[in-house]
Amino acid sequence: DKVKSLGVPDAHRVISWDQVGEAEGTGIVHIAPGCGAEDYALAMESTPKLPVVAPLNDSGIYVEGFNWLTGKRAHDVANEVFDDLGGKGILYRIEDYTHRYPTCWRCSEELVFRLVDEWFINMGELYDKPREQVTPEEKEASLRYQIMDVVDQIKWIPSFGYDREMDWLRNMHDWMISKKRYWGLALPIWECDTCGNFDVIRDEHELQERAVEGWEEFEGHTPHRPYIDAVKIMCSKCGAKTSRIKDVGNPWLDAGIVSLSTLGYRVDPEHWNKWFPGDWISESFPGQFRNWFYSLLAMSTVMTGEPPFRSVFSYATVLAEDGREMHKSWGNAIEFNMAADRMGVDVMRWMYVNHKPDADLLFGYGIADETRRRFNIPLWNVYSFLVTYANLDKWTPGTTEVKLNRLDKWLLTRLGKTVAKVTDLLEEYDSWRAAEEIERFVDELSNWYLRLSRRRFWKSEADDDKEAAYYTLYTALVTLAKLLAPFIPFVSEEMYQNLVRSFDPLATESVHHTEWPSIDETMLDKKLLAEMELAMLVAALGRSARASGKISKLRQPLALARVHVGTERERVDLSALEDLLLDEINVKHLEVVKEVGDLVQYRLLPVNRLLGPKFGKQFPAVRQALGSVDQAEAAAQLQSGQSLTLTVAGEEVMLAPEEVLIQTTSTGGYAIASEKGVTVAVDTTITPELAREGMARDLVRLIQVLRKRADLDLDQRIEVRLNTTNDELMHAVADFESYVKEETLADSIDIGRLLEDDHILPADDPAVKLPVEIGISPVI
Repeated sequence: DKVKSLGVPDAHRVISWDQVGEAEGTGIVHIAPGCGAEDYALAMESTPKLPVVAPLNDSGIYVEGFNWLTGKRAHDVANEVFDDLGGKGILYRIEDYTHRYPTCWRCSEELVFRLVDEWFINMGELYDKPREQVTPEEKEASLRYQIMDVVDQIKWIPSFGYDREMDWLRNMHDWMISKKRYWGLALPIWECDTCGNFDVIRDEHELQERAVEGWEEFEGHTPHRPYIDAVKIMCSKCGAKTSRIKDVGNPWLDAGIVSLSTLGYRVDPEHWNKWFPGDWISESFPGQFRNWFYSLLAMSTVMTGEPPFRSVFSYATVLAEDGREMHKSWGNAIEFNMAADRMGVDVMRWMYVNHKPDADLLFGYGIADETRRRFNIPLWNVYSFLVTYANLDKWTPGTTEVKLNRLDKWLLTRLGKTVAKVTDLLEEYDSWRAAEEIERFVDELSNWYLRLSRRRFWKSEADDDKEAAYYTLYTALVTLAKLLAPFIPFVSEEMYQNLVRSFDPLATESVHHTEWPSIDETMLDKKLLAEMELAMLVAALGRSARASGKISKLRQPLALARVHVGTERERVDLSALEDLLLDEINVKHLEVVKEVGDLVQYRLLPVNRLLGPKFGKQFPAVRQALGSVDQAEAAAQLQSGQSLTLTVAGEEVMLAPEEVLIQTTSTGGYAIASEKGVTVAVDTTITPELAREGMARDLVRLIQVLRKRADLDLDQRIEVRLNTTNDELMHAVADFESYVKEETLADSIDIGRLLEDDHILPADDPAVKLPVEIGISPVI
């Protein structure tokens, strides 16, 4: 009527949308060209909205009012619609096209989109300004900002979980809380058909007070359909009798209240206060930031204004080894019991805990085998070593004081550091780095302490040094069993029962009942830790230098190793560990040099594929600046993982370690290796004397191989016979006979024919790299 009052002729009322331009509202604008802004605004105000049409009922059937479609199923009418359009002469073309369409996850049938009314919780406005500028009044009017304040109080692991939740809160719409289902959490909303008012009932007590019909039918039942629907109440606005809406609640509405409902928020406030909020909650990334975490946060914010949990631990997805999702229909899903039986539950657990949680976990038997080789087998081998030799020596843990050597003290200090670090990490719910810390300790226990201490266990007679070795290894494994109990509960229990309970029936019944290991970090010998850390690095570099000098066999002794430790480690006294390093690098002498230039010359080159695109036209100047700095000092800085700062055209630029290639050249004909500011150079010249000693060590290895193949006891004495005509080997045996006997538990070594009853290692065996045939026999 208002449009007509403008005096616009009917013929002029319809114009194209492009002529009108963008406009508010959803209706079609009818207005004549040339009308002014006021006329346009009046027309927009009067324009009717297009009606919302919902043609389908809850069974997907067309309702009354849709002509020949009424009563038909939506999935069945496509061809009839085409026929109807064709009959009217308005069908343009029929063709198939591929697109995504929802299907039921249970029966795989296609779903249908249906327009329905739903109930929402108003989340409030998102203000067009930084959050810190939102006023208390504005925050009070917007639930999303109240939830944000609660999110700030929670520890998110990984930390980007916080960003995900905040992003959801910034971008989410109102929360739809209703579902068109029969079974579920009955929404406590009674709607008046007379005046449109609705009442929300807070609890069963209010419902009983306001019920005017049906309470007797409902009483004694849970608040679910059909019993709850029997209850009628009076409308608080017009007094008419009203019914509960038929909708049930979104499942996340129900899930979001568990932090209050399961702890007795309404019925036992004292108990609820004792346990609320929860310390920790965990779920995977997909969906939970906008589902469970969000619903818990929304409910707790409204009800208490507090976080429902203090910490959130989230993780990515488990995929097949090839990176694909696992599905039964694809044949790549692994059932739990099958995996547990084949790979072992503790191996499986270690795969999970020793994995960065924000990265997808590739799961399968190949990765399980690698995990077992890397951690579970080395751990068990160390444990087995102790058990084997302790049984052989009939050693049992006692209370006698022992005299620890430097290596023992280091291991116990290293153990204490591991306990302290793992404890701190688990307090932060960081199982990944805690597992890495334990794995690093087990590697050093196996490949450093035990390897360097083996001979102490081989001694035929017990002495203070052997007792100290047993005590140290035993203490480490018992403590490790307690530390590993939450990670690999079955292996740790087996270790504990054998190492502790078998000797002390009064000891705590299970490792899982023992106190968590504790350590006083102030008592740790940090100087010793630094010395041994440097010694391990020097030994590793020494072996690397030998390999670069084509000395492939570590058993071949060399004359000299020269070491430069860098400014950061100059205070560490390597002389205290000289004997250890001589043995590890297998050299006769060790020399510490003050200037790295005495060992190696450095040349720094840019990694062109990285720095070229990064600096463009500046690249030549960057390359020149890189060549002008102190090459040794800059190399040490880069090797320690630090970035390098250069001045280019009066401006500072940063180069990361991976952007610079470090070339090294030996200054004295040595083989060299360098890392983290430490450089080791070895003399690769092999004299005849050194060559013979190397042959003697190779011979020891072959005899040990033969002992193992013969399945001899570890303490079995033997006689050795060598069938060889090689002069150098015979000289080597003569020069190092006592060494070979001691290492192999041999009473005698004879060169000549082998005996018929000997266990024999033939000269053409793949393990044999010497011109010799070996025979051994046990000494009776």
